[in-house]
Amino acid sequence: MSDGEFDVLVLGAGSGGYACALRAAQLGLSVGLVEKDKLGGTCLHVGCVPTKALLHAAEVADLARDSAQFGVQARLDGIDMPGVNAYADKVVSRLFKGLTGLIKGRGITVIEGEGRLTGPREVTVVPTDGGGTATYVGTHVVLASGSYSRSLPGLEVDGERVLTSEHALRLERVPASVVVLGGGVIGSEFASVWASFGADVTIVEALPRLVAAEDEASSRALERAFKKRKIQVRTGTPFQSVKVTDEGVAVTVEGGDVIEAELLLVAVGRGPATEGLGYDEQGVTMERGFVLTDERLRTNLDGVYAVGDIVPGLQLAHRGFQQGIFVAEDIAGLDPVPIDELGIPRVTYSHPEVASVGLDEAAARATYGDDAIETVTYDLGGNGKSQILMTQGFVKLVRRTDGPVVGVHLVGDRVGELVGEAQLIYNWEAHAEDVAPLVHAHPTQNEALGEAHLALAGKPLHAHA
Repeated sequence: MSDGEFDVLVLGAGSGGYACALRAAQLGLSVGLVEKDKLGGTCLHVGCVPTKALLHAAEVADLARDSAQFGVQARLDGIDMPGVNAYADKVVSRLFKGLTGLIKGRGITVIEGEGRLTGPREVTVVPTDGGGTATYVGTHVVLASGSYSRSLPGLEVDGERVLTSEHALRLERVPASVVVLGGGVIGSEFASVWASFGADVTIVEALPRLVAAEDEASSRALERAFKKRKIQVRTGTPFQSVKVTDEGVAVTVEGGDVIEAELLLVAVGRGPATEGLGYDEQGVTMERGFVLTDERLRTNLDGVYAVGDIVPGLQLAHRGFQQGIFVAEDIAGLDPVPIDELGIPRVTYSHPEVASVGLDEAAARATYGDDAIETVTYDLGGNGKSQILMTQGFVKLVRRTDGPVVGVHLVGDRVGELVGEAQLIYNWEAHAEDVAPLVHAHPTQNEALGEAHLALAGKPLHAHA
C-alpha cells in the first residue's frame, strides 16, 4: 500500500521541479512534490536570487564610490554586510512566500522530507519532522534533485577559510583579500562583488580564459574590464594545493607560485545531486552522476522523466524551469516542441555583464565552415544609453552567410536585459534584414541590437562601414 498516489510525482522542488508541479496542476493533473528543504531550491535560497541581490548591492557601492563623475556628491563609508545580507534575505523571503502561496493555491501536495526512488514509479520519503517513512506512487515520476557545489580532489572545504558559494553568501564581513578558484560564471560574479566591496581579488583559472563557454571576444573583454578594476586574473593556471594558515590561506598553483589571501572561494562548477537517491539501483541510465534523457527529457524507465541540473547541459535555473513546463505538458499529451539547448540565454551578472544565446563564432565556423559565416561587432561607444551609464562593451552578431543569425554575444553593464530580444532573434531564426526595420526606443541599450543588425544587413548607421 502506498501513502498517496498521483498523476505526477516530482522529486525536488527547485526551479525545474516546482515549475513542473505548477504546470501539471494547471493542466488538471494531481501532483505530489517532494522536497527535503525549502520550496524554490538552490536558485531561490542559495543561488541566483541572493547572489544577484549581492551584485546589485555591489553596483550601488560602485555608484556611490564613483558618484562624482555624475556630478553627485556622495561618499562610500563602507559595506555593512549584515545589512546587505538582510536586504538579500528580504528579497528571498518575499519570493518564497509568493511561491508557497502559488503551490498551495494550485492544490499541490507538498511532501516534506528526503525522497528516494525505490521503484520504477515509487518514491519513499523520510519526513523532515522525523516521523516514519512514507511511500508515494506516481503514474509519472519526475526527477529534479538539483546540484551541489563541486570541489577538487584533496581540496577540503571547511566553511571558514575555504568556502563554496553557499558559505560566501552568508559572510558577515568583507574579506580583505580572496582567491577565487574558477573563472566561470560563479567565480566571476563573486570576484566582481568582492572587488566592488573593496577586497583584493585574484582569480585562478586552469582554462586559457575566463567564462570559457562564451565567445572568445567576450572573454577578452571581461578580462580587460576586470584588470582595469584591479582584479588579478591568472588564466591557464591550474590549482595544486591550499594550506590554511593563521592569517588565512596560502594557495599554490602550477609552477610553484603561492598566493596568500584571507579566504579561498571554490567555484569550480556544480555537480548533479543524484548520489544515494536510488536512481542507479532502479536502473536509470546515468553517466558521471548525470541522468541521461532523450530530447523529450524521458529517461530509459517508462514514465520517468528528469529535468534541471541533473540532466547534462547548461546548469541554469531558467533551463530547468522551462524543462519542467515541457515535461508537464508532455505528460498531459500537449506534444510540446523540444527545447533547443542553444536557444537558452546565458548571462554572467558581473560588472560588466556578459550575455549570449546561440553559437559563438568558433563553434559556428566549425559547424557551417569558415566561408559560410559572417560576423559584425557594434561597439557600445555609439550607444547613447550606454554612454549615460558609462559602460563599455559590444554587441557581436554571428550569422550564416545570407542566412539567419545563429549567435548573439553581449558585453556591458545591464546587457543581460537585452538577451530577451536576442533569444527571440535566435529562436525564430531571424535574418538581419528582419530585425533591421524594427523600431528600438531611444535612448535605450536595445538600440545597440538594432544598430548591430543594421550593420549586418549592410546599412550601418551609427557605426563605421
